[in-house]
Amino acid sequence: MFDLSVEGPVARLALARPEARNAIPLSGWSELASAAERAVESGARALVLGGEPGGAFCAGADIADFGRFRDDPGARAAFRLAIRDGLDRLRELAVPTIALIEGACYGAGVALAMACDVRIGGAGARLAITPAKLGIAYPQEDVHRLVALVGPGQAARLLLSAAPIDGAEAARVGLIELYVQSGAGEAAAELAAAMAANDEQSLRTLKRAVRLAADGIRQDEGQDRAFDDLLGSEALERALEAGRGRPR
Repeated sequence: MFDLSVEGPVARLALARPEARNAIPLSGWSELASAAERAVESGARALVLGGEPGGAFCAGADIADFGRFRDDPGARAAFRLAIRDGLDRLRELAVPTIALIEGACYGAGVALAMACDVRIGGAGARLAITPAKLGIAYPQEDVHRLVALVGPGQAARLLLSAAPIDGAEAARVGLIELYVQSGAGEAAAELAAAMAANDEQSLRTLKRAVRLAADGIRQDEGQDRAFDDLLGSEALERALEAGRGRPR
């Protein structure tokens, strides 16, 4: 249900299960992460994750898996851990990731978008976090990520009402970074290309820095070492020789 294509330094990973609005079954979370990891292994320097053009982003976890939870406590934890593993692997990719949301993005689909570094919404984007409608909750890691993006008040509004919001409102509250009424796919491609044009190790280090800061970590020895190492890198030497980074 995932179509991976790589063009130069940019990879696109498309959710391709339109008959289920790209809902992800239990086995799909690991498959998604593996596809994303293959993109990095192929040499991609940035990844755009989205649905097929004009379709849903992701309707969340496939509720067809939910019927066995009542009588199988082990299946409940396995479900939670499968999603957590898939999202953590996506979040920990060494390259920048962009979620392109042009249609429905519900439940665990929002968690999937939040696992990416940047979220871009198009005119047809609709986002809702809907576990309360089903009488269930949201994994704490995803609540933490949501609060980091939108603050506790907006997080409570989204979680407790389960009401959908459009792309413009999602941008207003900080759930997405960029709302593009026309040409969201092109905007995502341009941003991915701009990211991929930068130094690979710088991207890796800066991405980790943002992730640490989002988790409330103000200082990290590993980041300090990486900062110092990059000041002595051949990449910086080449950039200085080429005159890159100077005001124009």
